[in-house]
Amino acid sequence: MGMIEKMTDSNTTQRMSVLIADDHQLIREMVEMYLKSQPDITVSLADNLASTLEACEEAGGFDVVMLDLAMPGMAGLAGVEKVIAANGKKPVVLFSGNASRDTVNQAINLGAKGYIPKTLPAKSLTNAIRFVAAGEVFLPMSYLMDDDPTPEQQGWNLSAQETRVLKKLCEGKTNKEIAREMELSEVTIKMYMRSICSRLGAKNRTHAAMIANQHSLV
Repeated sequence: MGMIEKMTDSNTTQRMSVLIADDHQLIREMVEMYLKSQPDITVSLADNLASTLEACEEAGGFDVVMLDLAMPGMAGLAGVEKVIAANGKKPVVLFSGNASRDTVNQAINLGAKGYIPKTLPAKSLTNAIRFVAAGEVFLPMSYLMDDDPTPEQQGWNLSAQETRVLKKLCEGKTNKEIAREMELSEVTIKMYMRSICSRLGAKNRTHAAMIANQHSLV
């Protein structure tokens, strides 16, 4: 059985519980140090799938689980699905240095709340965790702006998630309606819209829908 370690503070006002599930000791220690500097965050640690599932069961779920895809026992998305189930309805976010966009999209479809790169600066890391804990899906701007094209989107560089947003846009839905249907925030949808308009060279969302219809992008 792998390690399970809980780091606590004497400050009883702490409320947000975070599990760092990663088999790299240096990464765990660095992230733990960042998070422990926040007065409202408690940190627990796990280093493989089995100890992660055990920690979730013992704690009754964490406010955020930061899940490394490459931990022992993970077996890719199968492990992600198990951790999502074990953490109940509370957020699980991928925590990786090299997660592919396809993997991230599939994980989100399974219920993950986005992707936090291990290269994210400390301040941005804590902000991302708070964002996820609030129920939002976090994706770094570089992920939104630099997606690789899929074959059917060749030349436009639209990600699978952007294509879903664009399809709903072409159906005449508002940002609020799209956000509700995709279970994302309006802020996230607006980020996708900006990225879509940039990729298509559109002046606004209406122009983007016109381009999409003209070129049968959705």
